Amino acid sequence: MPSVSQSSVGASFPPHTHLPDTASDQLRWLDLENDHLRLRILNFGAITARLDLRTDDGWLPMVLGYRDMAAYLGDPFYLGAIVGRVANRIGGARFDLAGRRVALDANEGGNQLHGGAAGLGRVFWDIRQVTDDVVELSYTSADGENGYPGYAEFLLRITVSGTSVSYDMRASVDKTTPINLAQHNYYTLGVTGDIWGHRLRCPAAAYLPLRPDGVPTGAIAPVAGTPFDFTDGQSFAKLDPQRRGTDTHVIFARGADSHRPEVATLTAPNGVAMRVCSDQPGAQIYTATHLNSAVAAQNGQQLAPFAAVCIEPQGFPDAVNQPDFPSVMVHPGRPYHQKLLLDFSTNEADQDD
Repeated sequence: MPSVSQSSVGASFPPHTHLPDTASDQLRWLDLENDHLRLRILNFGAITARLDLRTDDGWLPMVLGYRDMAAYLGDPFYLGAIVGRVANRIGGARFDLAGRRVALDANEGGNQLHGGAAGLGRVFWDIRQVTDDVVELSYTSADGENGYPGYAEFLLRITVSGTSVSYDMRASVDKTTPINLAQHNYYTLGVTGDIWGHRLRCPAAAYLPLRPDGVPTGAIAPVAGTPFDFTDGQSFAKLDPQRRGTDTHVIFARGADSHRPEVATLTAPNGVAMRVCSDQPGAQIYTATHLNSAVAAQNGQQLAPFAAVCIEPQGFPDAVNQPDFPSVMVHPGRPYHQKLLLDFSTNEADQDD
């Protein structure tokens, strides 16, 4: 059974201001390993701090991570976190529910991002169960936390099996309230430098145009002819020759209630590939445009713009304010459930049309 380890070193930058002075003493992690993968999961933010794949050349990191685990206590970029209650942006940090205006905690200008400054990715979770290949974490969110109505009980089950890792996310509530979780890994697939040579294939025929503040306008537009057309699996460099970066939500080709396992495949120039399977209606694709930190990363990585790509399956952002978007409301007796699976392979052909 994996051990529960404790950090005793200081953070590389100040912890988030809502955390207690004893936060570094509360930080613990769980290590899982099989013949193909090894993971480190923090009790803070349910963060995936390490995700390594065994290759012929040894262990390769699949995600960006800090060298010092205590650095996550002040991380502003949500590296590896489970974000929510509602991932992505809620315009104006408010929405209407049953004729009542609900005011949320704003943490990105006048908007709310990833559930607020003290959202799920920035709180301590409880360890419910630890076995050789399974980690279970839970968190109870109080009524009114970050402005959200109702009590919510979150349960996360992370399982390692062969070359795959799965995230099973559940929530039960006592009042109608929005829930829309996302797993926020920054994927490198073992490449140190940038992701311009990575290729993303994704069956998404449409995307959500954004306002300047990153909130969807409410329109749905075709990806054809845009830098967000990942249907042919071209490299980020070919799709975005001016290298402006991507931070947009794409909509998968089938309906939100369809069971479709594979929604994306990311392939690196080194031949490592990751297949993403999800039951969500779309995903935020983010090429780490604003990532920039001098805090030490693991294994010679750089915390720099375009050093990784996030693929975040989730419900539509700002759905609480967009009546034409699929609802993210969860009701008592009808729990929230999201399934995400990542499957890794090596020696994939590196060809770009």
